[in-house]
Amino acid sequence: MRLVFLSQPVKDIKKAVAFYRDVLGMEEAWREGDHTVAIQTSSDVQILLEDEEVELEIGAGGIYVVDSVDKFYNDNMVRLTFIKEPRDIPPGRYAIFSDVSGNPIRIIDMTKQ
Repeated sequence: MRLVFLSQPVKDIKKAVAFYRDVLGMEEAWREGDHTVAIQTSSDVQILLEDEEVELEIGAGGIYVVDSVDKFYNDNMVRLTFIKEPRDIPPGRYAIFSDVSGNPIRIIDMTKQ
């Protein structure tokens, strides 16, 4: 697992982008649709801003790349608590499980790239 994003759910995507860009001086790396914007940091990890209600309820956390979300899920579904089962996203597959304190850990693969 390699950390690639910090998921930062926000209430208003336009205000959040303006804050990270204009106040903190960071640049937009890419966006997908009207609800997801990646912000470039000074490291390889990007901040992923999302204004979807479900993400606000789940909370902030790391997003890690794995070789296969489906394999990770199948290998760990008995011993981990999954909040979201694997689903398609534009670059591949995505799922969320929680750690022992209830913090979300998001995993993605890039199987469609």
